[in-house]
Amino acid sequence: MKPLIVAATDAEIAPSIDFLTRLQIPYLITGVGMTATAYQLGKRIAEVRPDYILNVGIGGSFYKDIPLGTVTQVTKDSFSELGAEDGDLFLPIEELGFGKSHFTPSVPILSLPPQLPLHTGITVNTVHGNEQSILLLKARLPAVTIETMEGAAVFFVSEAENIPCLQIRAISNYVEKRNRQNWEIPLAIKNLNIWLQEFILKNSL
Repeated sequence: MKPLIVAATDAEIAPSIDFLTRLQIPYLITGVGMTATAYQLGKRIAEVRPDYILNVGIGGSFYKDIPLGTVTQVTKDSFSELGAEDGDLFLPIEELGFGKSHFTPSVPILSLPPQLPLHTGITVNTVHGNEQSILLLKARLPAVTIETMEGAAVFFVSEAENIPCLQIRAISNYVEKRNRQNWEIPLAIKNLNIWLQEFILKNSL
């Protein structure tokens, strides 16, 4: 089985580009955000249908008990902003009767080397950097640990097209007031690509 590797930016899989090219593993750089991701992924799938989709990238953690650089598997994701405000309440799109915002994709039967910690994510247009909004989000969605800008969009497309999917995220920062000095993007990218290459060698040759 050969996957389509999906990442938002070149930087996130830059250490693996030559590796993927040499092994003829296709990859797609979608651009940042759920809209660009859904469009680019839908366009690619219409041209060539992969055996499964492997969405990889970096993300933020709402909780500091996950060390920066940790590679995780996101098994549930949602469009956390998709809905309506009703005073102090938030009504998800499901309660409004207009659609679906939560996704748990079908996962391909593969060997994951090694076993990764499993987490629940949210996908947002605006990453959280305000203490009050972070507290409100944690209160509304206490099970959520990881934030990205693309994950649920990949799950949405994979479910619509009935294609198995994995989402793998390396933690680059904590979700807090924006402070780039606290970020560990190089470490997260390094660990992500070590995992990616090991995974490909074990599952896609």
